[in-house]
Amino acid sequence: MKLVVAVDKNWGIGNKGELLARVRADLRNFQSLTKGNVVILGSKTLATFPNGKVLKDRTNLVLSRNTDYNPEGAIMVRSLDELFCELKKYDDDSVYVIGGANVYDQLLPYCDTAYVTKFDKGFECDAFFENLDESNAWELVSIGEEQKTNPETDTEPDMSFYFCEYKRIDK
Repeated sequence: MKLVVAVDKNWGIGNKGELLARVRADLRNFQSLTKGNVVILGSKTLATFPNGKVLKDRTNLVLSRNTDYNPEGAIMVRSLDELFCELKKYDDDSVYVIGGANVYDQLLPYCDTAYVTKFDKGFECDAFFENLDESNAWELVSIGEEQKTNPETDTEPDMSFYFCEYKRIDK
């Protein structure tokens, strides 16, 4: 299993249920990684998508204990046991955890690859991701060239960011 996350300088990932920044290049990278694959997300993350709709061209597994919550197009799983039972139907290499914070916390121990977009800026955050740079379980295996946001398409003008890949080393 893999994961995709965008973090700020302090490994923050969100504030008040929203992404820190909308950066077209990051969203395209996310799409290229996950399209045609299985994504695992929580109900709060799904609520942030346009019209609260599942991502098209992906199998959307939504982890939520709320039995009344059944969004159209999603495969609902109510527990980790139920999730892992459902995941037996898919190739492990095609499964991506995409958030939010609670889902990342629960599933990080089961992931072997992390695709991390690092924003070179600190934001006001109330949700965080484990700092993989300080973890003995992970190593940075690649860091892309510096990218810059586009003020015409992105919410943060003149911000640098990097596409990074981490691999688990304790598995």
